[in-house]
Amino acid sequence: MSLYAALRPLLFSFDAERAHRLTIRGLRLKPSFGAPAMDPRLAIDVAGLRFPNPVGLAAGFDKDAHVPDAILGLGFGFAEVGTITPFPQAGNPLPRLFRLVEDRAVINRMGFNNGGQAAALERLLRRNAKPGIVGVNIGANKDAADRIADYARGVQVMAGVARYLTVNISSPNTPGLRALQDRSALDDLLGAVMAARGTGGPPIFLKVAPDLEPADIDDIAEISAAHGLSGLIVSNTTISRPPLASRHAGEAGGLSGAPLKGLAQQRIADFRKATGGGMPLIAAGGIASAEDAYARIRAGASLVQLYSALVYEGPGLAKRINRGLVKLLDRDGFATIGDAVGAA
Repeated sequence: MSLYAALRPLLFSFDAERAHRLTIRGLRLKPSFGAPAMDPRLAIDVAGLRFPNPVGLAAGFDKDAHVPDAILGLGFGFAEVGTITPFPQAGNPLPRLFRLVEDRAVINRMGFNNGGQAAALERLLRRNAKPGIVGVNIGANKDAADRIADYARGVQVMAGVARYLTVNISSPNTPGLRALQDRSALDDLLGAVMAARGTGGPPIFLKVAPDLEPADIDDIAEISAAHGLSGLIVSNTTISRPPLASRHAGEAGGLSGAPLKGLAQQRIADFRKATGGGMPLIAAGGIASAEDAYARIRAGASLVQLYSALVYEGPGLAKRINRGLVKLLDRDGFATIGDAVGAA
C-alpha cells in the first residue's frame, strides 16, 4: 500500500474543499528539490516550448499560483495555474466541491473563486527566473460588464509571467460564459485577445467544453486557426450526466474524472479531424493512467492534463504515468513521444 493510499481515508474525512486547502498548505511547506529528471524520449516541442514530458497539471488545483514549483517537483512537465480573474471573487456558495468516490469522479461549481490578478502576479514575478513551464489560465469576473475586456486585460497583465496563456471560456459555473464559444462571440473574443498579446507574447491556448455539437467543433477549429492560436485544450468539465453511483450525482456543476473519459477521448478525435492535425491539442478529462494518456496522444494530443485523478491516485501519479509512457513507447517501437502523436 502506498503512503497516499494509507492517508486517503484521513483526507476523505474532511469535506473536499477543506482537504484541497490542506493539500495546498502542505505543498507550500514542502522543500523544493527541483523537477525530477525525465527520460529524454518524453520531451516534446509544442507552440515553441520544450516540455520535458507531456503530463501537465490542469488549472483548478493551484488557483492562485501558490505552488507551481512544488507541482513541477511532483514530476509534471508543466503546471497551469488559475483560473485567475482581473479582480478577486469569492465564487459560488458552499458547498461547491463534491467527491463521487464510487465513480472516481468530482463535481464542482466553484465559480472562479480566486484572489485576483494582482496577488497572483506578485507571486509569479517572484518565481519568474526559475526553470519550468508554468501557464496561466485566465477568466472573466462574474459581474464583468464586458467579459471580452476582462480576457484582454488578463492577457496584458499576465503575459510577462506566463510561459503560455489559456483562455478559459468553457467553465459551466459562470452563467453565460460558455456562450463565448459561439461563432460570432468567439471571433470577437479571440480578436481582442490576440490584439492584447501583440507580437512576441506567449503562446495562447483556448480551453473548450466537451459538450459541443459537430458544427461547434468545426467553428471553433476554424476561428482558432484564423486568429493564430497556438493550441486547444480539450476539454473542460461536462454538464452531461452519464449513469453515476454516488449520492452526489445530482449536484449541479461540472463533472470530471473517470466518467468524462469516453466523451473527452471522442472530442480529441473530433478536434484532430476538424483541425486536420494542423493545431496542437492538449487533452484533459478522465486521465488517470499511462494507458489513458497514451490513448489521447495516439488520438492526436501532443500534451495531456489531469487533476481529478490526483484525488484518488495521489501525488505520485505524474511520475507513474511518465514511467508507463516510456514502456508503451518501447512496446510500440516509437523513438519519442512525439512520434506517437496521432498514430491512431
